[in-house]
Amino acid sequence: MITMLLLAAVFFGVTEYRNYRLSQLTSEASRKQQVSIALNTNAIMTEVIQNNLNRITGLEASVTDEIFQGAKSRVTLLSQFATRMFANPDSYSPKPWAPPDPAMEGQLSAQVILADNVDPSDPKLQATVGFAANLNNLMLSICRTFESDNIYVGLPEGAFLSVSENASTWYLEDGSLMSYDARTRFWYKQAVEAKGLIFTDVETDANTGELSLVCATPVYGPDGELRAVVGTDLFLSTMLASIQQSGSDGSYLLIINKNGHIIASSLEDSELQTTASENAKDLRQSGNQELAKFIRNAMDGQTDVLPVTLDSGVYYMTGAPAETVGWTVISAYPMDMAVRPARLLESSYSEIEAEATAGYRSSMARSRTIIIAGFIVLFVILSFIALMQGGKIVKPLNTMKKRISDMGEENLVFNMEDTYRTGDEIEILADSFSRLSKKTVDYVEQVRTVTAEKERISSELQMAAAIQSSMLPHIFPSFPDRKEFDLYANMDPAKEVGGDFYDFFLIDDDHLCMVIADVSGKGVPGALFMMISKVILQNCAFLSDSAEEILAQANSAICANNQADMFVTVWIGILEISTGKLTAANAGHEFPVLKRAGGKYELYKDHHGFVIGGMPGMKYRQYELQLHPGDRLFVYTDGVPEATDADSQLFGTDRMLSALNEKDAADPKEVVQVVHEAVDRFVKDAEQFDDMTMLCLDYNGPNPSAS
Repeated sequence: MITMLLLAAVFFGVTEYRNYRLSQLTSEASRKQQVSIALNTNAIMTEVIQNNLNRITGLEASVTDEIFQGAKSRVTLLSQFATRMFANPDSYSPKPWAPPDPAMEGQLSAQVILADNVDPSDPKLQATVGFAANLNNLMLSICRTFESDNIYVGLPEGAFLSVSENASTWYLEDGSLMSYDARTRFWYKQAVEAKGLIFTDVETDANTGELSLVCATPVYGPDGELRAVVGTDLFLSTMLASIQQSGSDGSYLLIINKNGHIIASSLEDSELQTTASENAKDLRQSGNQELAKFIRNAMDGQTDVLPVTLDSGVYYMTGAPAETVGWTVISAYPMDMAVRPARLLESSYSEIEAEATAGYRSSMARSRTIIIAGFIVLFVILSFIALMQGGKIVKPLNTMKKRISDMGEENLVFNMEDTYRTGDEIEILADSFSRLSKKTVDYVEQVRTVTAEKERISSELQMAAAIQSSMLPHIFPSFPDRKEFDLYANMDPAKEVGGDFYDFFLIDDDHLCMVIADVSGKGVPGALFMMISKVILQNCAFLSDSAEEILAQANSAICANNQADMFVTVWIGILEISTGKLTAANAGHEFPVLKRAGGKYELYKDHHGFVIGGMPGMKYRQYELQLHPGDRLFVYTDGVPEATDADSQLFGTDRMLSALNEKDAADPKEVVQVVHEAVDRFVKDAEQFDDMTMLCLDYNGPNPSAS
């Protein structure tokens, strides 16, 4: 009996010791794996979220800027035509006009609404509105070309000419036509006060009742008197639908204007709701100091990804500027979504661990029952079984302990070995460790694959930049055997690839063609459109020796298949080398700069045609300049005068001319370097938002050696 009790005590002691060791090993392995999972997953996910949020913010800022640029282009185009029309009233006869037609609801139509204090039978008013109605066809064309749903003109006489899809909303419930006095509206007053193009704060639209902002500009006659105010609505719901991507990636969008007011917000947070201007708050003065500081930094330029605490939770936030209006686009991503994958993985691990523990305990309970019964019946065999079980347990446990101790952040794999195949709870536990470690490795590998894909895209952008650079003439001097002239050009892109380009080539032995252009848009889309435009312009130049005809043919070719609605401004000049006669044409590009021999650099304000790719069938007008030996020509893109410092001030053409005139550079290359250095000194550490491209030509005469 004593021997039996001793053997029983030893057996149960070994069993309990085994349970204790298994419990310790399980706890230790679980703790190590949970720490490794948390460290690796949180670090990788944080990096992915931050990089992805920066990319999304840049894209949304670009799309937002294109929306504002589109509104600005529509208003500018209409105001320029209206200015010419008011300057030549004898060239236009009155056109018929009418109030809104409810039958045209949902279709673009021209309509006139009068203020309530205006007599519609007044002959003078009828003549004024009839004259202004000459703008109706252009307004309809602009809406269709730019895919816009509204544009309008407010007259000082109290008439409001509109092209929109809203006709029935101008009528009250009793069927009477609403009155509308544009002169009392915020957009009319702000544009007249600013005497230039403006973007308003958020206001309630008088016709639809929706929140919107307005792009507007005044139109003046030759006598300087106000003739009209041109405007177009940007409805917030439409803007957010075009920009927001939170439905697919979980991020939210905010647009902040220069006053710190929220223009648009998709974030349902009490601190960040869109309101009309009279109720709008300057977020830079928010009681949430963390939010106020972030908004101030974001409005000064693009920010890093930073955590910001709001009423609804903590968000990762980053900001990027919308260049056209100088506003700020902010993306926000909930922090709890960023750490959700790690929590899900930890939860999955805990479930597997609990399942393994439950299986182990159930197996142990059955084992105890069988062992006790067998010990009573076969005590002699029990001793042998105890010794065998001891050897069977200790070896796999020691091996398992060693393998777990060797695991770390770089090695998360726990492989199943023959030692663990004991057919009992040890095999169950080892199998659970093996399956969990493989799932962990697969998950980490997926995260690494995403990171590698990002690096691949970055490499492809660098290669695209190299390809784009190689397409432009970059060997100087380009014509070492031609002493009649000397030229140099340079393109400095704002991003990996740019939308600016220049080109120069000999059409024949006596004609040098020079081109400088700026494509709408930046990045990869602008670079692709730039390459197409460059090839088309060069091909057209070899088919015609007329600058205006080259632009007309290039415009037709680009408009024929321009589904992206992109356009390019172009200045092209053809120099007759033997005489110095320069034939040039301008399609919406910057004014060239001319320096006569011994004189100063001055802007040559040439005639601007419409941009290339904007509208088919456009005609362009060329002009001639006579260059004499010692004369110099300097052309550039808007990235030079529109370079912006940290205070949002523009470099401007006056500073550019001052930089050119301060130093009489010896050759064209030094001229380009002088301007580039002046721009760098002005902007300092401010980010470059636009491509900078310059081309300089020295004309030495047909016989430079003789001169």
